[in-house]
Amino acid sequence: MSSRGPAYRIENIVATVNLGVELDLERLAERLTMAEYNPDQFPGLILRLTRPRISALIFRTGKMVATGAKNEEDLKNAVRALVKLLRDHGAEVPFDPEVQIQNIVASGNLHAEVDLEQAVLMLENAMYEPEQFPGLIYRMSSPRVVILIFGSGKIVCTGAKSEKDVASAVQKLYNQLKELGVLYVEEGGEEELGEEFEEEL
Repeated sequence: MSSRGPAYRIENIVATVNLGVELDLERLAERLTMAEYNPDQFPGLILRLTRPRISALIFRTGKMVATGAKNEEDLKNAVRALVKLLRDHGAEVPFDPEVQIQNIVASGNLHAEVDLEQAVLMLENAMYEPEQFPGLIYRMSSPRVVILIFGSGKIVCTGAKSEKDVASAVQKLYNQLKELGVLYVEEGGEEELGEEFEEEL
């Protein structure tokens, strides 16, 4: 990958975990003092970890939704910690459950202004209705993500299934906009961009 490019940061990873066994949520709620469980309002048990800072929704079926991770390593560590916590409190769950990333949300900055009026005419699967929403909505086919692009150069990328997809999508977008001539990079800004991008990675 080129050393020139935009900077981005992962804001949230949402993943599902299949523990493969039914859980006694009432019993777990009694034993886990930090758990929140109010079945009249929500069918799942809520657990919040502080390191890494993750929230988990745990259901009777053994399905779990984990949110809040900032990278895949944090997600793996959080799942390990959750499994240990459940096992320590009487739940016979497997050590290595199936984990699937459902969505990664990342914010980014192209450090260049974008001519959205021109970009929407040239990009396939793009929509821009400034009277309804200030950003251009671009549905990239490979990797399959949705990117919100703002005139200031700020972007939001959603729908990625891996960190690699985020890096690929952001770099590809930058290259596409540059090739189409709708990206206005400040003089001397290119090298700074490259350095910042490498730091982010």
